[in-house]
Amino acid sequence: MSAFPPSGDAPRQAHSASPAGEVPVDAAPSPSGRPAVAGMIDAGESDRASRFWWDSDAEDYHRRHGGFLGTDRPEGDFVWCPEGLREADVGLLGPIEGRDILEVGCGSAPCARWLAANGARRVVGIDISAGMLGRAVAAIGASPGPRPYLVQASAQHLPLASNSFDAVCSAFGAIPFVADTAGVMAEVARVLRPGGRWVFSVNHPFRWAFLDDPGPEGLIATLSYFDRTPYTEYEDGRLTYVEHHRTVGDRIRDIVSAGLVLDDLIEPEWPEDGETSWEQWSPLRGQLLPATAIFVCHKP
Repeated sequence: MSAFPPSGDAPRQAHSASPAGEVPVDAAPSPSGRPAVAGMIDAGESDRASRFWWDSDAEDYHRRHGGFLGTDRPEGDFVWCPEGLREADVGLLGPIEGRDILEVGCGSAPCARWLAANGARRVVGIDISAGMLGRAVAAIGASPGPRPYLVQASAQHLPLASNSFDAVCSAFGAIPFVADTAGVMAEVARVLRPGGRWVFSVNHPFRWAFLDDPGPEGLIATLSYFDRTPYTEYEDGRLTYVEHHRTVGDRIRDIVSAGLVLDDLIEPEWPEDGETSWEQWSPLRGQLLPATAIFVCHKP
Protein backbone atom coordinates (compact mmCIF):
# COMPACT_ATOMS: atom_id res chain seq x y z
CA MET A 1 0.00 0.00 0.00
CA SER A 2 1.51 3.21 -1.01
CA ALA A 3 1.09 6.39 -2.86
CA PHE A 4 -1.14 9.36 -2.37
CA PRO A 5 -3.83 10.53 -2.24
CA PRO A 6 -4.97 7.69 -0.03
CA SER A 7 -8.53 7.80 -1.30
CA GLY A 8 -7.47 7.10 -4.89
CA ASP A 9 -10.06 8.25 -7.39
CA ALA A 10 -13.12 7.85 -5.18
CA PRO A 11 -14.11 10.87 -3.07
CA ARG A 12 -14.90 10.13 0.54
CA GLN A 13 -18.56 10.83 1.25
CA ALA A 14 -20.37 11.29 4.52
CA HIS A 15 -20.19 8.34 6.91
CA SER A 16 -23.15 6.01 7.13
CA ALA A 17 -24.15 4.14 10.26
CA SER A 18 -24.57 0.82 8.48
CA PRO A 19 -22.76 -2.22 9.89
CA ALA A 20 -19.90 -3.69 7.90
CA GLY A 21 -21.03 -5.70 4.90
CA GLU A 22 -24.37 -3.95 4.45
CA VAL A 23 -24.91 -1.57 1.56
CA PRO A 24 -27.67 0.93 2.31
CA VAL A 25 -29.96 1.67 -0.61
CA ASP A 26 -29.47 5.42 -0.16
CA ALA A 27 -25.67 5.29 -0.09
CA ALA A 28 -24.10 8.05 -2.15
CA PRO A 29 -22.25 6.52 -5.11
CA SER A 30 -18.68 7.47 -5.88
CA PRO A 31 -17.50 8.31 -9.41
CA SER A 32 -16.36 4.69 -9.71
CA GLY A 33 -19.96 3.59 -9.12
CA ARG A 34 -19.24 2.02 -5.74
CA PRO A 35 -21.41 2.99 -2.76
CA ALA A 36 -19.83 4.48 0.36
CA VAL A 37 -20.69 2.56 3.51
CA ALA A 38 -19.18 2.36 6.94
CA GLY A 39 -18.50 -0.23 9.62
CA MET A 40 -15.77 -1.44 11.88
CA ILE A 41 -13.16 -3.31 9.88
CA ASP A 42 -10.59 -5.68 11.36
CA ALA A 43 -6.93 -6.03 10.40
CA GLY A 44 -7.39 -8.94 8.03
CA GLU A 45 -10.28 -7.32 6.19
CA SER A 46 -8.27 -4.12 5.81
CA ASP A 47 -5.33 -5.98 4.31
CA ARG A 48 -7.49 -7.91 1.86
CA ALA A 49 -9.28 -4.77 0.70
CA SER A 50 -6.06 -2.81 0.27
CA ARG A 51 -4.44 -5.64 -1.66
CA PHE A 52 -7.43 -5.77 -4.00
CA TRP A 53 -7.63 -1.99 -4.44
CA TRP A 54 -3.98 -1.32 -5.20
CA ASP A 55 -3.63 -4.42 -7.40
CA SER A 56 -6.57 -3.31 -9.53
CA ASP A 57 -5.68 0.41 -9.50
CA ALA A 58 -1.92 0.14 -10.09
CA GLU A 59 -1.95 0.78 -13.83
CA ASP A 60 -4.38 3.67 -13.72
CA TYR A 61 -2.69 5.21 -10.69
CA HIS A 62 0.66 5.32 -12.44
CA ARG A 63 -0.90 6.76 -15.55
CA ARG A 64 -2.33 9.61 -13.49
CA HIS A 65 0.53 10.28 -11.06
CA GLY A 66 3.68 8.54 -12.25
CA GLY A 67 5.25 11.72 -13.63
CA PHE A 68 4.85 13.64 -10.38
CA LEU A 69 6.16 10.79 -8.22
CA GLY A 70 9.04 9.78 -10.48
CA THR A 71 7.78 6.20 -10.69
CA ASP A 72 8.93 5.72 -14.28
CA ARG A 73 12.50 6.85 -13.62
CA PRO A 74 14.85 3.94 -12.79
CA GLU A 75 16.44 6.00 -9.99
CA GLY A 76 12.99 6.99 -8.68
CA ASP A 77 12.29 10.08 -6.59
CA PHE A 78 11.32 10.73 -2.97
CA VAL A 79 8.25 12.97 -2.76
CA TRP A 80 6.67 13.23 0.68
CA CYS A 81 3.31 14.74 -0.24
CA PRO A 82 1.06 16.45 -2.81
CA GLU A 83 2.69 19.76 -1.86
CA GLY A 84 5.83 18.48 -3.59
CA LEU A 85 8.15 18.31 -0.56
CA ARG A 86 11.18 16.21 -1.54
CA GLU A 87 13.59 14.36 0.70
CA ALA A 88 16.48 15.71 -1.38
CA ASP A 89 15.54 19.21 -0.21
CA VAL A 90 14.43 18.66 3.39
CA GLY A 91 16.52 15.70 4.62
CA LEU A 92 13.97 14.47 7.16
CA LEU A 93 15.64 11.06 7.34
CA GLY A 94 19.02 12.54 8.17
CA PRO A 95 22.16 11.09 6.57
CA ILE A 96 21.38 8.42 3.96
CA GLU A 97 24.78 7.22 2.80
CA GLY A 98 25.86 3.92 4.27
CA ARG A 99 22.64 3.38 6.21
CA ASP A 100 20.07 0.56 6.27
CA ILE A 101 16.63 1.98 5.45
CA LEU A 102 13.16 0.42 5.28
CA GLU A 103 10.22 1.88 3.37
CA VAL A 104 6.81 0.77 4.61
CA GLY A 105 4.10 0.79 1.95
CA CYS A 106 6.55 1.36 -0.88
CA GLY A 107 4.14 0.87 -3.79
CA SER A 108 6.21 0.84 -6.99
CA ALA A 109 9.16 1.92 -4.83
CA PRO A 110 10.19 5.31 -6.26
CA CYS A 111 11.32 6.37 -2.77
CA ALA A 112 13.19 3.12 -2.09
CA ARG A 113 14.87 3.37 -5.50
CA TRP A 114 15.88 6.96 -4.79
CA LEU A 115 17.37 5.97 -1.43
CA ALA A 116 19.37 3.17 -3.04
CA ALA A 117 20.59 5.47 -5.80
CA ASN A 118 21.69 8.08 -3.26
CA GLY A 119 24.04 5.98 -1.20
CA ALA A 120 22.02 3.94 1.29
CA ARG A 121 23.82 0.69 2.08
CA ARG A 122 20.73 -1.49 2.13
CA VAL A 123 17.17 -0.51 1.23
CA VAL A 124 14.12 -2.70 1.72
CA GLY A 125 10.68 -1.81 0.39
CA ILE A 126 7.58 -3.55 1.75
CA ASP A 127 4.11 -3.39 0.23
CA ILE A 128 1.00 -5.53 0.36
CA SER A 129 0.15 -5.14 -3.33
CA ALA A 130 1.68 -7.47 -5.92
CA GLY A 131 0.41 -5.12 -8.62
CA MET A 132 2.36 -2.19 -7.23
CA LEU A 133 5.46 -4.29 -6.55
CA GLY A 134 5.31 -5.58 -10.13
CA ARG A 135 5.68 -1.99 -11.27
CA ALA A 136 8.66 -1.65 -8.96
CA VAL A 137 10.33 -4.76 -10.36
CA ALA A 138 9.95 -3.46 -13.92
CA ALA A 139 11.46 -0.10 -12.99
CA ILE A 140 14.30 -1.65 -11.01
CA GLY A 141 15.12 -3.91 -13.94
CA ALA A 142 15.89 -0.81 -16.01
CA SER A 143 18.26 0.59 -13.40
CA PRO A 144 22.02 0.07 -13.79
CA GLY A 145 22.72 1.25 -10.24
CA PRO A 146 22.06 -0.05 -6.70
CA ARG A 147 18.68 -1.67 -6.20
CA PRO A 148 16.37 -2.04 -3.21
CA TYR A 149 15.08 -5.37 -1.97
CA LEU A 150 11.32 -5.81 -2.28
CA VAL A 151 9.05 -7.80 0.05
CA GLN A 152 5.30 -8.40 -0.21
CA ALA A 153 3.91 -8.16 3.31
CA SER A 154 1.50 -6.27 5.51
CA ALA A 155 2.75 -3.31 7.51
CA GLN A 156 0.99 -4.84 10.49
CA HIS A 157 3.44 -7.77 10.54
CA LEU A 158 6.91 -6.81 9.29
CA PRO A 159 8.85 -10.02 8.40
CA LEU A 160 12.15 -8.46 9.44
CA ALA A 161 14.63 -8.88 12.28
CA SER A 162 14.54 -6.59 15.29
CA ASN A 163 17.06 -3.73 15.48
CA SER A 164 17.95 -4.08 11.79
CA PHE A 165 17.39 -0.58 10.33
CA ASP A 166 18.85 2.87 10.86
CA ALA A 167 15.73 4.57 9.50
CA VAL A 168 12.18 3.68 8.47
CA CYS A 169 9.99 5.83 6.24
CA SER A 170 6.54 5.88 4.68
CA ALA A 171 5.29 8.50 2.23
CA PHE A 172 1.50 8.13 2.28
CA GLY A 173 2.01 4.39 2.36
CA ALA A 174 0.19 1.81 4.48
CA ILE A 175 -0.64 3.92 7.55
CA PRO A 176 -4.08 5.23 6.44
CA PHE A 177 -5.11 1.74 5.31
CA VAL A 178 -4.36 -0.44 8.34
CA ALA A 179 -6.78 -1.08 11.18
CA ASP A 180 -4.11 -1.46 13.87
CA THR A 181 -1.99 1.68 13.47
CA ALA A 182 -0.65 1.35 17.01
CA GLY A 183 0.57 -2.10 16.06
CA VAL A 184 2.39 -0.70 13.03
CA MET A 185 4.16 1.85 15.24
CA ALA A 186 5.22 -0.97 17.57
CA GLU A 187 6.52 -3.01 14.61
CA VAL A 188 8.49 -0.04 13.32
CA ALA A 189 9.98 0.51 16.79
CA ARG A 190 10.94 -3.17 16.90
CA VAL A 191 12.90 -3.15 13.62
CA LEU A 192 14.57 0.21 14.31
CA ARG A 193 18.00 0.36 15.91
CA PRO A 194 18.40 2.62 18.95
CA GLY A 195 18.74 6.18 17.71
CA GLY A 196 17.00 5.27 14.45
CA ARG A 197 14.56 7.65 12.81
CA TRP A 198 10.93 6.97 11.80
CA VAL A 199 9.32 9.48 9.45
CA PHE A 200 5.89 9.04 7.89
CA SER A 201 3.50 11.28 5.99
CA VAL A 202 -0.27 10.85 5.92
CA ASN A 203 -3.30 12.79 4.87
CA HIS A 204 -3.76 15.46 7.53
CA PRO A 205 -6.28 14.21 10.11
CA PHE A 206 -8.02 17.59 10.00
CA ARG A 207 -9.24 16.89 6.46
CA TRP A 208 -11.52 14.10 7.72
CA ALA A 209 -14.13 16.73 8.56
CA PHE A 210 -14.37 17.78 4.90
CA LEU A 211 -15.64 16.00 1.80
CA ASP A 212 -13.07 15.13 -0.86
CA ASP A 213 -14.06 17.93 -3.21
CA PRO A 214 -11.45 20.22 -4.82
CA GLY A 215 -14.01 23.00 -5.16
CA PRO A 216 -15.88 25.24 -2.70
CA GLU A 217 -17.89 22.31 -1.30
CA GLY A 218 -14.62 20.90 0.01
CA LEU A 219 -14.16 23.95 2.25
CA ILE A 220 -17.21 23.21 4.40
CA ALA A 221 -16.78 20.99 7.46
CA THR A 222 -19.68 18.54 7.32
CA LEU A 223 -18.25 15.42 9.01
CA SER A 224 -17.05 14.85 12.56
CA TYR A 225 -13.30 14.99 13.05
CA PHE A 226 -13.81 12.72 16.06
CA ASP A 227 -15.66 9.97 14.17
CA ARG A 228 -13.19 7.09 13.75
CA THR A 229 -15.58 5.01 11.65
CA PRO A 230 -13.52 3.97 8.62
CA TYR A 231 -14.47 4.98 5.12
CA THR A 232 -15.27 1.85 3.12
CA GLU A 233 -16.39 0.84 -0.35
CA TYR A 234 -18.02 -2.40 -1.42
CA GLU A 235 -18.58 -4.09 -4.75
CA ASP A 236 -21.04 -6.99 -5.00
CA GLY A 237 -20.88 -7.35 -1.23
CA ARG A 238 -17.08 -7.48 -1.16
CA LEU A 239 -15.03 -4.90 0.69
CA THR A 240 -12.80 -3.29 -1.96
CA TYR A 241 -11.43 -0.20 -0.21
CA VAL A 242 -10.94 0.99 3.36
CA GLU A 243 -9.35 4.09 4.84
CA HIS A 244 -8.96 4.52 8.59
CA HIS A 245 -9.08 7.85 10.37
CA ARG A 246 -7.03 8.81 13.42
CA THR A 247 -6.93 12.23 15.05
CA VAL A 248 -3.65 14.05 15.65
CA GLY A 249 -3.87 13.00 19.28
CA ASP A 250 -4.40 9.36 18.25
CA ARG A 251 -1.30 9.46 16.07
CA ILE A 252 0.83 10.91 18.88
CA ARG A 253 -0.46 8.37 21.40
CA ASP A 254 0.35 5.52 18.99
CA ILE A 255 3.88 6.86 18.57
CA VAL A 256 4.48 7.32 22.30
CA SER A 257 2.94 3.96 23.25
CA ALA A 258 5.43 2.25 20.91
CA GLY A 259 8.30 3.78 22.88
CA LEU A 260 9.16 6.30 20.18
CA VAL A 261 9.79 10.02 20.57
CA LEU A 262 8.02 12.60 18.39
CA ASP A 263 10.58 15.19 17.32
CA ASP A 264 8.52 17.26 14.89
CA LEU A 265 5.14 17.51 13.20
CA ILE A 266 5.40 19.15 9.80
CA GLU A 267 2.38 20.57 7.98
CA PRO A 268 3.62 21.57 4.50
CA GLU A 269 2.03 24.65 2.99
CA TRP A 270 0.66 24.60 -0.51
CA PRO A 271 3.36 26.03 -2.83
CA GLU A 272 2.68 29.50 -4.18
CA ASP A 273 3.24 28.26 -7.73
CA GLY A 274 1.22 25.07 -7.19
CA GLU A 275 -1.49 25.38 -9.82
CA THR A 276 -2.08 21.69 -10.40
CA SER A 277 -4.91 19.90 -8.61
CA TRP A 278 -4.15 16.51 -7.07
CA GLU A 279 -7.41 14.57 -7.01
CA GLN A 280 -9.39 16.19 -4.16
CA TRP A 281 -6.64 18.71 -3.40
CA SER A 282 -6.46 21.92 -5.35
CA PRO A 283 -4.89 25.37 -5.04
CA LEU A 284 -8.20 26.58 -3.58
CA ARG A 285 -8.22 24.02 -0.76
CA GLY A 286 -4.47 23.85 -0.33
CA GLN A 287 -4.14 27.55 0.43
CA LEU A 288 -6.73 27.32 3.22
CA LEU A 289 -6.57 23.78 4.65
CA PRO A 290 -3.67 21.44 5.46
CA ALA A 291 -3.41 18.40 3.22
CA THR A 292 -0.48 16.59 4.81
CA ALA A 293 0.95 15.79 8.24
CA ILE A 294 4.52 14.48 8.45
CA PHE A 295 5.52 12.91 11.77
CA VAL A 296 9.26 12.86 12.50
CA CYS A 297 10.19 10.44 15.29
CA HIS A 298 13.16 8.53 16.69
CA LYS A 299 13.79 5.48 18.84
CA PRO A 300 15.70 6.33 22.04
